[in-house]
Amino acid sequence: MSAFGRKNGPAGIKPGFGVARPMQGGAPREEIRGGDQFPPLDMAPLPAETPIDPLSAPTGQMQRNADAMQRLSDRANAEHIADTGPQGFEASVHKIKEQVLPRLLERVDPEAAATLSKDELAEEFRPIIMEVLAELKLTLNRREQFALEKVLVDELLGLGPLEELLADPDVSDIMVNGPEQTYIEKKGKLQIAPIKFRDEEHLFQIAQRIVNKVGRRVDQTTPLADARLPDGSRVNVIVPPLSLRGTAISIRKFSAKPITLDMLAQWGAMSQKMCTALKIAGACRMNIVISGGTGSGKTTMLNALSKMIDPGERVLTIEDAAELRLQQPHWLPLETRPPNLEGQGAITIGDLVKNALRMRPDRIILGEIRGAECFDLLAAMNTGHDGSMCTLHSNSPRECLGRMENMIMMGDIKIPKEAISKQIADSVDLIVQVKRLRDGSRRVTNLTEVIGMEGDVIVTQELFKFEYHDEDENGRIVGEYRSMGLRPYTLDKARQFGFDQPFLEACL
Repeated sequence: MSAFGRKNGPAGIKPGFGVARPMQGGAPREEIRGGDQFPPLDMAPLPAETPIDPLSAPTGQMQRNADAMQRLSDRANAEHIADTGPQGFEASVHKIKEQVLPRLLERVDPEAAATLSKDELAEEFRPIIMEVLAELKLTLNRREQFALEKVLVDELLGLGPLEELLADPDVSDIMVNGPEQTYIEKKGKLQIAPIKFRDEEHLFQIAQRIVNKVGRRVDQTTPLADARLPDGSRVNVIVPPLSLRGTAISIRKFSAKPITLDMLAQWGAMSQKMCTALKIAGACRMNIVISGGTGSGKTTMLNALSKMIDPGERVLTIEDAAELRLQQPHWLPLETRPPNLEGQGAITIGDLVKNALRMRPDRIILGEIRGAECFDLLAAMNTGHDGSMCTLHSNSPRECLGRMENMIMMGDIKIPKEAISKQIADSVDLIVQVKRLRDGSRRVTNLTEVIGMEGDVIVTQELFKFEYHDEDENGRIVGEYRSMGLRPYTLDKARQFGFDQPFLEACL
């Protein structure tokens, strides 16, 4: 690296900064030497046999360019063949199930079956399944019998083919695009799932089973529904006529094991210094906004931050579909309610925030803010409920502040934009920007403090930043978490809890 911040050329060639030409006229200038402190540059002439071509590039760079163009060509010429569904053993069990299920339903009382657990139902089914197989003159080995029993119990009490995917700990997302096609996400990459539904009616029944358990409904009059599974997994359902391929179900699976900030640091989602700073921010009752795109890990980060809340504090969470799983003893979850068939009786997030202020909360946590309820949350942050947190969709900390201003202005509140900006600057302490990178990894890319106002602009300062460097041979992104070396503006808050020195050391 030269003193001018540029990389030198190939070995053995001195850097050239242009060709010096004598000025026309005048006496020749004496050579000026800079003494010992500033020695003169050694401008030896370049060898004639190795001229520098500005268009030439190192061999490694040329190879990378060729590889990139080859990938583009392969993608443009690729032929995508439709998946044919389950293969081998799964296909044979699926075929037998289609023959056994109608006869089994003739022998079973659905109301009595609904009162039994899955294990009890499997015990009751075993002799009946053997009778049906004997009638159909089918002989199965022990493995096929167990697989058939599980598939039939899942069909009657569970979520049918989805049960297999929900039981797989490596699957983080399930996306059903109609009865013929289902995709899953494993380790950040999408792939086709080896399951199929009998038909659209079968898939629609499973969707209704999901939403009915949480008091929601889905049909042609209300074709959209948000719901959750018993373990907290988030579910979105959209049915025809809005979905043209049939019923579509999107499931964001909930981790059975609580994820902590230390675990995120071990997985490379942040550095140890960022982890320490976030722990202190959560413990010192800073008002935190978690910003990021869809699937970037905002809810996971919020759950991890909640671990740092003092067990003696009363925490209220407010969500459209309750999916937060706080790790505190004094925690009360609240959930919105959609309108009834007459379009009445809806309870919004804003209604719940206003009501929560009368419930003596120490902290209010919103799963996600989408509209005018942002103003109610900011008011709560400013009126003795410091330490409140929320998430919102945004691509950068600066856009996050702009979105908060826009959401408040979308409501009926008649307040000048300058007053809204000042309210945000006075309320929010820290913005945590999370991002899902193209290799599937989720990282904390920015840790930004909100300092205050300068004119009509909200002033921020960055404490930490993730800098992209390169990719390794496996396509994994290589980067560095950099501390900006600034003194935190929220150091006074940390001092009130005795964490000022560790907070300062983490940020410098």
